Amino acid sequence: MTDSSVPPGGHRSGRGPRKRDDKRRSGPPRGRQGPNRPPTGDPAREAALDTLRAVREDAAYANLVLPSLLRERRISGRDAALATELAYGACRAQGLLDAVIGACVDRPLDGLDGVVLDTLRLGTQQLLRTRVPPHAAVGAAVELVRARAGSRPTGFVNAVLRKVAEHDEAAWVERLAPSDDLGRLAFTHAHPRWIAEVFARALGGEEELAAALAADDTRPAVHLAARPGEISAEELAAITGGEESPYSPYGVLLTEGGDPGELAPVREGLAVVQDEGSQLVALLATRAPVDGEDTRWLDLCAGPGGKAVMLGALVAIEGGTLDAVDRAPHRARLVEQATEGLPVRVHTGDARELTLPEAAYDRVLVDAPCTGLGALRRRPEARWRRQPDDVAELTALQRELLRAGLERTRPGGVVTYATCSPHPDETAAVVAAVAAETGAEVLDTPELLPEVPDTALPDGAPGLQLWPHRHGTDAMYAAVLRKR
Repeated sequence: MTDSSVPPGGHRSGRGPRKRDDKRRSGPPRGRQGPNRPPTGDPAREAALDTLRAVREDAAYANLVLPSLLRERRISGRDAALATELAYGACRAQGLLDAVIGACVDRPLDGLDGVVLDTLRLGTQQLLRTRVPPHAAVGAAVELVRARAGSRPTGFVNAVLRKVAEHDEAAWVERLAPSDDLGRLAFTHAHPRWIAEVFARALGGEEELAAALAADDTRPAVHLAARPGEISAEELAAITGGEESPYSPYGVLLTEGGDPGELAPVREGLAVVQDEGSQLVALLATRAPVDGEDTRWLDLCAGPGGKAVMLGALVAIEGGTLDAVDRAPHRARLVEQATEGLPVRVHTGDARELTLPEAAYDRVLVDAPCTGLGALRRRPEARWRRQPDDVAELTALQRELLRAGLERTRPGGVVTYATCSPHPDETAAVVAAVAAETGAEVLDTPELLPEVPDTALPDGAPGLQLWPHRHGTDAMYAAVLRKR
């Protein structure tokens, strides 16, 4: 059976061809990228191309590289919007784009010069998935590759893209997609087959799969979280021109483009950029009733600090403190910066071994490292970089962290386990296994978040699941356990 995660001539890892001496490569004639090449006068496409290069060569994250480039080069407005659409779109749809390009060349794509391949991906993205006129998309690609690689590969790029332009996206899908329903859906919505299979398992069948994949194949809206006790969602929406989120009492949905980091409330620490799903997980961690004292809270995997801000602000209202832990020093520093002025003590070290100020906590959040399959909209290259083999190592770590969270909780206290993934092996399976080992009680988690509909898992599995196509959030999972 054809695996749509490995398109004809494509790369399983999504990182593109490895760096090699050009003399050993086969393929069309190619020039060399020289520092003195004149710019094309097309800052948006240049920024997009440089983003694809960083993703391919350095395994970088597009959502970190591109904003930095836009700031450094002072690209804004329509050019910034175009660069974002092209760079993120090409990363997100790489498997589909590579399949189409592979059908238009007579050699494996890993034999192409990297600049040529990145240019073809940008050009194909414009031809099939944007409203850019075909002549403009082809012409711009030819000029890009001329500026970066010289005149030798321009004829090749022109010829390939003209072949691409002979059919629209629907026609290419009809020609290249696998014949089975699930494989076709995965290919159509630019997902590796294995991820589509995971989504179908998590949804309890393929009935909603097309909607889930389609929602995951779109650029997400930007959400802000108002800092509790400092500013309300209503005030934040008025200042930013956004709209209050449908579920989170602290959430604001931005309706205009631009860099949210430049908004005054974000610069002043009154709000953070945070998906509504993450806000709901932090809120959920405060919902289950506990007997007696409720002032000692712990965020066991806190970096980069978004949930710690909300928890720190809410525990401050109760007169308590939050201990926040992260293993990576740079992520711990981010938590410190984000929670400045709040009763939050940040600790660097392994959450399973670190000595903490409290012997036991009333509430613990374990926002465990995971595959990130629930945030593929925000990390567009990740779907082609993650592999099924990644899951086993992560689930072992997740079980250890959840056990550590329960060990650090007092009897009668609660632990909220969360992942930004709908993968059943990382979600309900982890919770069920640890609950069976420890005797912890798994609470009816959907009942703790009644304002959010349709969060129950299939077949009565423990926890709740958010979805982009149902809730407009990342696909966050959470379950609340009480220590007996």
